[in-house]
Amino acid sequence: MASKSPPATLPETIMLTESGLTATLSDDRFVPGSLLLTIGQTPQSHLNVGRPDALRFEYIRRIGHVIDLIAEPGDPLTALHLGGGALTLPRYLEATRPGSRQQVIEWERDLIDLVRRHAPWDSSWSIRIRYGDARAIVDRLPPGLNNSCDVIVVDLFAGDHTPAHLTSTAFYESVLRYLDPAGVLIVNIVDGPGQKFAKSQWATLRALAGFVGVVGEASIVRGRRFGNLVTIVRKAPGEPEWWPEMSRRGPHPSATLSGTKLSHLISGHRPVTDETATRSPQLGKGFMAGS
Repeated sequence: MASKSPPATLPETIMLTESGLTATLSDDRFVPGSLLLTIGQTPQSHLNVGRPDALRFEYIRRIGHVIDLIAEPGDPLTALHLGGGALTLPRYLEATRPGSRQQVIEWERDLIDLVRRHAPWDSSWSIRIRYGDARAIVDRLPPGLNNSCDVIVVDLFAGDHTPAHLTSTAFYESVLRYLDPAGVLIVNIVDGPGQKFAKSQWATLRALAGFVGVVGEASIVRGRRFGNLVTIVRKAPGEPEWWPEMSRRGPHPSATLSGTKLSHLISGHRPVTDETATRSPQLGKGFMAGS
């Protein structure tokens, strides 16, 4: 009988097949029992293996608040995640809403294999992972998912940027077809002063949906520095009743943007087409996805 290979030790670094970038999974020395995923030079995901309900990165905590607020506590949801990372949010949903049905689309199979080597995976979880380009896979999802997702999370990066073909009206139309009429689409947009890219994305989403709101660290929302802008989209018009809670829950300092303020900000920006789409700004050296 062949002996089993010893478990891999941390840190572990691999080269990702699709992008050619390096991915490193290491212990978080500040949070025992947690893992930090770095791609290239950018820390991109954090996972508390023993406490998947404990979210660390600032923007992920805000997404967690949305997931908490859109339904009664503990109720299972149907979720679609575009971008897998360290599988932080699928594990959060399973921990806080057991029995949720989830689909994850991830470009880099090697990345998921790396994470699963070090973070135990329960085969009873209803989490299916599909591999490939997000736009191509979205166009091939089962028709039964149409209008059925309570939450869709779009957090797509190829190394240090979001590819242009994942920023257009046609892409978002394909994604929105799977959203339940009462569901929420959450898009992580990263931009800096001037917010040219973010404004074009918000104009694109406003053209397709009834409500678009932005939440984030106050100086980032106000366009004073580079960072994560968590953008929340609903098909139905009008501010959701839980929207004011997003600012109150933090992390602080926190700010939100919606309604006439957002309309004024994006005035003059046209929806992005496949012909006019550009990739997102590159993440600056030292940028941390959770900051």
